Parts: sequence; structure tokens; C-alpha cells
Amino acid sequence: MITYLDESGDLGFDFTNKKPSKNFVITLLVCKDKSAADSFGYAVKRTFKNKLNHKKTNNRNTEELHATKDSISTKKYFYRRIKSTNWEIYTVILNKTKIYNHLTTKSERKKLYNFLAHYLLEKVDLSKVNSAVTLVVDKCKNKAEIEDFNQYLVAKLERKLPLNLPPLLISHEGSKSNTGIQSVDYFCWGVYRKYEHQDLEWYECFKDKILIEQKYL
Repeated sequence: MITYLDESGDLGFDFTNKKPSKNFVITLLVCKDKSAADSFGYAVKRTFKNKLNHKKTNNRNTEELHATKDSISTKKYFYRRIKSTNWEIYTVILNKTKIYNHLTTKSERKKLYNFLAHYLLEKVDLSKVNSAVTLVVDKCKNKAEIEDFNQYLVAKLERKLPLNLPPLLISHEGSKSNTGIQSVDYFCWGVYRKYEHQDLEWYECFKDKILIEQKYL
């Protein structure tokens, strides 16, 4: 099983002097086997070739899907190219306006992120998994934050994995080189748009693949 984690929105809480998002969304793309993960790689590559870097319509050379930049037609094209059906989406939406003040400091925000990632991963049924479980995360944390994140999740989820499997494998990778991260970015942005802006256009395309959509607070 290969899973990809991404987030949309921010963890800023100064609603008086700044304009942070009202919601923070974490989304998990769960590929139950390698063929499902490969299917996303195929969809991303076809989208590059026939939409983003098509010679007749574009002179640029795009290297990465960006949910905030790419058109709805590009997203729909990407979705139609996903051949596998052996995948699911899990997502949690944090209502930031209801967070206690003591959780809004810089150090506590990191703990809050780790907690939400665990909250979401815990909802995935790992009891029948017969191969290693890999979690791929966008590489945006420093070394200390990565170690803290990894240790927290491995410790929390170890009891959920079958005894014959290795501990949860966590990989922090750049989004430009990982098509799974780019794919979950598309889905996460769609969920975020639903709750932050009441925009359902992209969300409606993939909502049937969402197994868990949980509002937190």
C-alpha cells in the first residue's frame, strides 16, 4: 500500500491583522497496490504531454501539476486518465476558528499538524494489508520536524499494522519528482475549495472516491 499526504490552506491564526484561511485541509490518497500508484503516474504524464506542455497551445515546459494554477479542464483531463479504481481518498477539514488559543503558537501548530495526520491515517483499515505500508509526504519540513513527524506517526500506528509487516515507512520527497504528491494536491485543493469558497466544480468530479470526509471541530 502506498499513500500520499498533502494539505491545503494554512495554519495561521491571526484573523485580526492578516487574512489566513478559515479552514485547513489534510488529504490522504490511498493506493492499495502498485498498479494504482502507477496509474496516477500515467495520468500526470499524459496531462503534461497533452494539456500543459502541448506544443500547439503552449510554449512553456511545465514540470509539475499545480492545483492553484491549472484549469478545471486540465484537472478533468487528468482524472479521466486514471485507469485504476483501486484507490481511495481520506480527508479531514479543520475549522480553525474553533481552535484553543494555546494551540496556535508556532510549536503547538507543528504538533497540531502531526495530530491531524495521525487522525486521518488511523481511519485507514490496515488490518488486511499484506505488504509494506509507505507514506509519502511533500518535503517541506526541516530535519528536526521530519524526525518528530516520523517518530510520532510510527509510534501511533505501529499497533494497527499486522505483526508480519515492517513498521510504517515514511518518505519525504519533493513534489516535482513525485506524481503521487502532485495528484493528492489536486484532490486536497478540491476539498479545500469546497469548504473555504463553496466551490464544488472540481470536487464534484472525484467526490465518489472519497471514503472519509471528516470535519474536525
